[in-house]
Amino acid sequence: MAVGTPATVALDAAGIRFVVHAYTHDPANSNFGLEAAEAIGVDPDRVFKTLLAEVDGRLVVGIVPVSGKLDVKALAAAVGGKRATMADPAVAERRTGYVVGGISPIGQKNRHETVIDETVELYDTVFVSGGRRGLDLELAPGDLVDVTGAIIADIAR
Repeated sequence: MAVGTPATVALDAAGIRFVVHAYTHDPANSNFGLEAAEAIGVDPDRVFKTLLAEVDGRLVVGIVPVSGKLDVKALAAAVGGKRATMADPAVAERRTGYVVGGISPIGQKNRHETVIDETVELYDTVFVSGGRRGLDLELAPGDLVDVTGAIIADIAR
């Protein structure tokens, strides 16, 4: 079911099954992931947020449950780096082609090295942004790994 975002187009092109979950985003709410979990009616541990960090001068995507935070040191270690800091939101938007609060790990403008927190393996399906605020996609963790080329590591705290 294509919704017309780069994420849904990429999933359709890859032949990956997914379910679209659209909801009305409250512009006053800046906690996008928890808003999505509540609107969709699922445990926040199953909803994953997509964050960009700079690791030794390169951008790396970290995907962690919305109920936690990205451990930038663990992310750096997972990709063989030493130092990591969160990327500037404007850089994240420019490099992914998505707006903050709607950054999908799928179908980004530039492909980035990607790490997904190991808790992704606890669920039959997980939720990630579909490429805009108010749109999440549900898919199997293995498919998320495949479509993003990600590795799995302990990167959440």
